[in-house]
Amino acid sequence: MTWLPLLLGDASPSLRLLVLKELLHKDVDDKEIQELILLQQEDPMITAILDNQTEDGSWSTSESLGLLLDSPIRNTSLAMIRLGYLGLQNEHPAIQKAADYLFSHQFDDGAWPRQPGKVVHFIHPEHGPAITPKQTADPLFALAVSGYSEDARAEKAYEWLIEHRAEDGSWPTIFSPDGKIGYQPVGYRQLPNSRFGCRTNSTSALNAFAYHPKRRKTDVPKRVLDLLLSRETRDRNYLGFEVARILGIESAHGFLTFHGRYDLALILNLCWRIGATMEDIRVANMVKYLQEVQGAYGLWDYIPNPQATRWVTFDILRSISHLDESGDWISTEPRTKYKSYPRAPRRF
Repeated sequence: MTWLPLLLGDASPSLRLLVLKELLHKDVDDKEIQELILLQQEDPMITAILDNQTEDGSWSTSESLGLLLDSPIRNTSLAMIRLGYLGLQNEHPAIQKAADYLFSHQFDDGAWPRQPGKVVHFIHPEHGPAITPKQTADPLFALAVSGYSEDARAEKAYEWLIEHRAEDGSWPTIFSPDGKIGYQPVGYRQLPNSRFGCRTNSTSALNAFAYHPKRRKTDVPKRVLDLLLSRETRDRNYLGFEVARILGIESAHGFLTFHGRYDLALILNLCWRIGATMEDIRVANMVKYLQEVQGAYGLWDYIPNPQATRWVTFDILRSISHLDESGDWISTEPRTKYKSYPRAPRRF
């Protein structure tokens, strides 16, 4: 357990608090826990975000905070996700203001627009008026991480996502305002064994479902996670990318390309939250691979930026510790060799 002193010696009281609570399972009344709760209020990772919240509860684009998304709704969602990951929940005034801002832009049917406005669709450069599941999944993920998943308004968003799936249960790239599903995703975003399933949209929706105490282990997210696991990519360079992006160590940008990188740490986090078990050979092999690339001191180096290494290590350790050996998880998808852009058959 050589990782323990390295994680508990980190400068961030937020990381030390998470290690004590989620890896060592210290009770909230523990003296050290109480001390770190007080110290966390001065953690620069938290104060920097709180200091940049606007009067209406939103966050604007900020290069220094890694918030480079194209909409205040999306930047606010990411800021909330960061604060929620660090432990701030819906009893905190800043979280309440941010939630009020997001809910103020929600439509009556449960959906959110990509940009603040009066219509849910945006104009796709090639396909005209379009709607994506992601534009609703992102603020719903933020609200779920922050303790609002069972709010009646959030529940309407979950129902909206359930209603706007492709025939195989996955979430498509785009659909038109009249509900017609758009084009098949390009190779790197193709969800394995699915015609219209988009990995970016499906992963975003799974993130939202994964933090709902009741919906997370229902058939809806289980079906899509099963499809997602059919891709067995091992990209060591981006192991932990999602954690680094949530924390602002990696800048956030892109929309349909948002989950272009296949981050095994993110997939493993979805596995334990949604209920995939070690009985699934794909999950077992994923854990085996992670153990093989674990460093000599028990850490998983985040190759692009060592600043995220201890956070990535914490996240992977938490996921592995929560994975069940067995359960009611049943996979119906074949193992699939992944190719971003399969070579077209030769004509001659």
